[in-house]
Amino acid sequence: MRELTIAACLLAALASCTPNTPEPTGWRTRPGMIASAALFDPARFAGDWHVVAAFAPESACGGLRETWTGDGPGRFVLRATGCTAEGPRAYATRAVLTGPGRISRVGLAGGEEIWVLWVDADYRIAAIGTPSGRFGRILSRDPAPRADLLRAAEQILDFNGYDISGLRRLRSTP
Repeated sequence: MRELTIAACLLAALASCTPNTPEPTGWRTRPGMIASAALFDPARFAGDWHVVAAFAPESACGGLRETWTGDGPGRFVLRATGCTAEGPRAYATRAVLTGPGRISRVGLAGGEEIWVLWVDADYRIAAIGTPSGRFGRILSRDPAPRADLLRAAEQILDFNGYDISGLRRLRSTP
């Protein structure tokens, strides 16, 4: 009995040492850190983007587009097409930079911030997502991005805990 009590105490002590990391949800299936792009430049991010890869069910609508227009320091007007149960839907909203590579879109994504996880040095391609993993996609300036850049963006999503087996490459509309 004494050995059982000691074993139970050791297990309780060991359990208190494990980090309190929330379980991933959505497409982030591995626990761990997720990071936004520390050197994110909002002025360079502005412009037209094609959604070239997305997680289902968002991928069901095919190619989607986004236009990010600067609206003051750290602010954008976002005009885009989103995927709904009824099909593609155009919308416009405001987006505000809340930290390095962290963007809050007013009234969208359930209030959860969108994080720019990575953007290449020339701002040709970007991997974005939410810390919960409910949302993730790859944006490209070109509707047919270079294969090496697309693969790098996929690897960034994978590195940040996303299950990229659910990521679907899309053909964007020009």
